[in-house]
Amino acid sequence: MVKLKVKDVGFSYGSAPILKDLSFEVGASEILGIVGPNGTGKTTLLRCIDRMLKPTKGSILIDEREIWEMRGKDMAKQMGYVPQTNPSAFLTTVFDMVLLGRSPYIMWRSSERDIEEVLETLSMLEIEDLAMKDFNELSGGQQQKVLIVRALAQEPDIILLDEPTSNLDIKHQLEVMDIIKNLVKENGISAIMAIHDLNLASRYADKIIMMKSGEIYAAGDPASVFTPENIEHVYGVETEVINHERAAYILPIRPIRG
Repeated sequence: MVKLKVKDVGFSYGSAPILKDLSFEVGASEILGIVGPNGTGKTTLLRCIDRMLKPTKGSILIDEREIWEMRGKDMAKQMGYVPQTNPSAFLTTVFDMVLLGRSPYIMWRSSERDIEEVLETLSMLEIEDLAMKDFNELSGGQQQKVLIVRALAQEPDIILLDEPTSNLDIKHQLEVMDIIKNLVKENGISAIMAIHDLNLASRYADKIIMMKSGEIYAAGDPASVFTPENIEHVYGVETEVINHERAAYILPIRPIRG
């Protein structure tokens, strides 16, 4: 079942085009990985999907409904967003940070249901012991888990993740990606993640979009997208692709000069 559909989406800053006629679909229980060099438009695309930016052309639909026709609270119940960087510039506990995810459901004050949802999502990621700690004092891996929990507290059907493994060591990278995969498969939600690490994308994503200069250069399953030819043309790097039972792994060899 198609959950989210992007049709001919373009976005420009002034006269400078950033996204050019992008079209793709994401189904329930599916992880879509968006890869490409810096400045190719990955984060801009996520912000368009989350309505932080309005496309200059095209449409984005959830369950065949145009997102710009949805009320703000309805949209927030449909979609959760996990940013790349720590969004907190003030002192707050982990519990209160996650409770912010319940904003679409809270009228005047948080209900017993809201409190239960926060506790359940903290428990789901096994970080309930951090509830009363200051968010700003957590490690990068712990903060990333809290931000995922906050997005899940919205009870979304779609979750957007902007570089969910940036600045994490290899252990926390695998922990975070395992959490995302399990949540998607067990809860039937859709995940769209912009990610730099091609090997993590190959291992965890069901489908890949490879972008170059604001356009979709290649799209499909990881094995069909992560070819030496595609990587050379998009990244300017010679690679060897090693097929393993878990995924295709990319071994960088040398940059292409010229």
